[in-house]
Amino acid sequence: MEKTYINPLIIQRADPQIYKHTDGFYYFSASVPAYNLIELRRSRTINGLAHAAPKTVWLKHGQGEMSQLIWAPELHYIQGKWYIYFAASHTTEFDQNGMFQHRMFVIESSSPDPMSPEANWIEKGQVKTPIDSFSLDATVFEIRNRLFYIWAQKDPEIAGNSNIYIAEMANPWTLKSEPVLLTKPEFEWEKRGFMVNEGPAILHHGSKVFMTYSASATDENYAMGMLAINDNQDFLNPNNWIKSKKPVFESDLAIQQYGPGHNSFTVSEDDKENILVYHSRNYTHIVGDPLYDPNRHTCVQNFTFDEDGYPVFGGPVAYTDRGDFK
Repeated sequence: MEKTYINPLIIQRADPQIYKHTDGFYYFSASVPAYNLIELRRSRTINGLAHAAPKTVWLKHGQGEMSQLIWAPELHYIQGKWYIYFAASHTTEFDQNGMFQHRMFVIESSSPDPMSPEANWIEKGQVKTPIDSFSLDATVFEIRNRLFYIWAQKDPEIAGNSNIYIAEMANPWTLKSEPVLLTKPEFEWEKRGFMVNEGPAILHHGSKVFMTYSASATDENYAMGMLAINDNQDFLNPNNWIKSKKPVFESDLAIQQYGPGHNSFTVSEDDKENILVYHSRNYTHIVGDPLYDPNRHTCVQNFTFDEDGYPVFGGPVAYTDRGDFK
């Protein structure tokens, strides 16, 4: 039986990630509206995250490469240690290509409990790629004792704002292989407002691995796409990844759900249901840059799979009456 979840689950938290660990706790991370810190929440239940006290685990620097616009932190447990991947910039200004100037970074917890008051987060530095350009939204996944890194980055030789790449890692902060381009904006629904592929998330189900991502501008045009590969194939061969031509999750004007995306995946409390985690807005009139509008709220909902083993996300669910959000 499907459980009913609060929606929005957490207000004013974009780029959400919910990770269920082997300790039975759900851990939550997301961008905060001020883009100035990284916080974590923890709860035994998904709904409990709505009321869990956030713990600030890292603050932006006063100056330098990690001093501005802290975006999309993700918590991962790798080889017995906790890591948080995030993007940061040294400035809020654009570069010569009209892009933000983010690079990707990682911090490692000194404690087996990431919420412990004694936990010290060690800066492992920038995750460097061959192209020194705007890069963000890193995620990682392990399969058959290999660790892979997937992220979004601008290639000056390719039109648009960002594409998505994959590489194998030598350790949780260093790439081992050359990056491979998995997807770039090519369909009309990926190029509305901005030519964007970003926010990759990995879902392993049955014999397939799926990678969802988000496309277009972060307003009502934001939508999710998907690639699929058999889990016994070479992940570093882009020809093995099959890209959907249509979005798999998008705005629903009838229920005022706009720009759902930058998703992650988790499972229900009894481990029997798959849960889609994403952010959305409930209005379209935005003054100024949508990035600085704080009202992208974290939502969660169940999803199923079709007879071929592909996820069926349906559409975003309507907000319930919380009375405390715009």
